[in-house]
Amino acid sequence: MNNHVRFIDLFAGIGGIRKGFEIACAKKGFTTECVFTSEIKDHAIEVLKQNHPGEEIHGDITQIDAKEIPDFDFLLGGFPCQAFSSAGKRLGFSDTRGTLFFDVERILKEKDPYGFVLENVEGLVNHDRENPKDKIGRTLSTILEHLEALGYKVSWRVLNAKYFGVPQERKRIYIVGTKRDYPDLSTLKHTSKLLGDVLENGLNTEHSKFIDNLLAHYSIEELEGKSIKDKRGGDNNIHSWDIEMKGPVSPTQRQLLNTMLKERRKKKWAEEYGIDWMDGMPLTIDQIRTFFEHPELEEMLNDLVQKKYLRYEHPKKKVGNRREYDTSLPKGYNIVAGKMSFEISKIMGKNDIAPTLVAMDMQHLYVTDGMGVRTLSLREGLRLFGYPDDYKLDIEKSLGYDLLGNTVVVPVIAEVSGRVLDIYCREEPINA
Repeated sequence: MNNHVRFIDLFAGIGGIRKGFEIACAKKGFTTECVFTSEIKDHAIEVLKQNHPGEEIHGDITQIDAKEIPDFDFLLGGFPCQAFSSAGKRLGFSDTRGTLFFDVERILKEKDPYGFVLENVEGLVNHDRENPKDKIGRTLSTILEHLEALGYKVSWRVLNAKYFGVPQERKRIYIVGTKRDYPDLSTLKHTSKLLGDVLENGLNTEHSKFIDNLLAHYSIEELEGKSIKDKRGGDNNIHSWDIEMKGPVSPTQRQLLNTMLKERRKKKWAEEYGIDWMDGMPLTIDQIRTFFEHPELEEMLNDLVQKKYLRYEHPKKKVGNRREYDTSLPKGYNIVAGKMSFEISKIMGKNDIAPTLVAMDMQHLYVTDGMGVRTLSLREGLRLFGYPDDYKLDIEKSLGYDLLGNTVVVPVIAEVSGRVLDIYCREEPINA
């Protein structure tokens, strides 16, 4: 060992794992050199070049001969997670993206570095689990077995970004290993922040028919921490009928909709239909009368259907892995709750913690600023992942959101990498 650490950065994204690892190395007194970077997304490559000018960015790792990669001490990689994510089809190793782990394996086998730092979605832990009592699924078991077969002492843990100085609820699995010993991930340093610690102030707020309607019904203080969706109830949710988005709603109709929102999720209705329960059953008028009696119930329901607050539909039955309408069963009334149905999904205030930021939803997350609301700036987005303020993300906002939603939390990587480097430091003292 010497005090100059060489590493490679696979599936680099915008360079978050690299940044976290470099921070950890600097704290331990190591200088660093990235000897190889691989990334295929054009916009990510553009950002990498902004922050690491002059470095060569290699493309598809599946097409690169491991023998051609320079020698290195550590492999870093956030291998693609869609194959294991709850947001995808969860096909795991049957998905081409899932097999990219084996490119990590072949490079480790060929180059035999001292250690590695890997990151992935929390869903990897239970993916392809045969028995509910099993601690992990077969996919993670396979990954760990293959890494251990290469002679590595492997540790893993699911960590939440909100405990590492980042105001974001983000759980990810971190898999680390060295040739000498098992890195200890059990007692990592915990710090916390709120959104107010990273938000900018006085930026331009946004206006639209939807936003103006929202502000006409609620004060800024009332909006903070509210989700805007028709799928769930509760005090922290604003629904389309609360702001009369689709047309006028009487107080009684509003009460009816709020009651139906909760009732439709009860499993007893599926039992009455004789089908597998689905989260959000259409309810017949007779079923509705059991919990909401009103002389004009049918008229109110049909009015809400006409205004598209409700849909009159058959319940769905399971057909393989899908659900299809069962036309043999009577129609019922159901809440219209389409995914991304609103311009804004959540409005956050300075005392909040952001939900898990994902590419598809970041444009729908708003923050309060003065007397208005706005989307997150890219600088705020970088701060929500723990990047330092000198990190560049000079790119179109929508593209920036896409890249941020798939990046890593830098301080978590730094803490985890520090535990790996603790073992590396034991090889011999660093020269003064």
